[in-house]
Amino acid sequence: MKHITFYLDFVSPYAWLALEQMPKALQGLSYHVEYRPVLLGALLQGNANPGPAGIPAKRLWTYRHATWLGKSLGIGLQMPAQHPFKPTPLLRLALAHGRDGGINRFVAQAVMQHVWVGGEDANDPQRLQRLRTLLQEQKRYDETGDEAKQWLRANTEQASKAGVFGVPAWEVGGHVFWGLDALPMLRSYLEGDSWFDTHWPAVAHVESGLS
Repeated sequence: MKHITFYLDFVSPYAWLALEQMPKALQGLSYHVEYRPVLLGALLQGNANPGPAGIPAKRLWTYRHATWLGKSLGIGLQMPAQHPFKPTPLLRLALAHGRDGGINRFVAQAVMQHVWVGGEDANDPQRLQRLRTLLQEQKRYDETGDEAKQWLRANTEQASKAGVFGVPAWEVGGHVFWGLDALPMLRSYLEGDSWFDTHWPAVAHVESGLS
């Protein structure tokens, strides 16, 4: 059984789509998933990447594309009232309902649905309280405490060291797969495709033509 670490941030519509699409994409395979919330903004900043929100035309395209993908995949997705928004409160809330920096699928889905279904403000205090009530049986720590803050920082650093530069991302066997459209490639790797033995490492030797 392969162990997969799934890095996600609730601010990403593609992470929501990937979370819902993953069971279908990997159906029939033997694997275990560890869900780890990370701070996407820190990963982007570490790579001097402004992200889609930093480019006005790309921001609009991202919203249109993600919404269309939700429709085409049959996954409910409505843009929240404000985006981008500060995801840190939701990330820490999720980690307070997890263990050792990981959360289970129920928590991941609940927080993602809070953001991406209904088109409301993701950080609205009343809505956040309803989310806490929904997750109350899963709670282990104080979301404003040091544990949640430390796990978020540790998860983000772990992801960066693994070579993760964005979300959604999956790390398995030292291989990082990024983006919703990488799910077929991830499946191929889990199935033991020999392509990965030669072609995966080969591209590391391609020289950059940029000065």
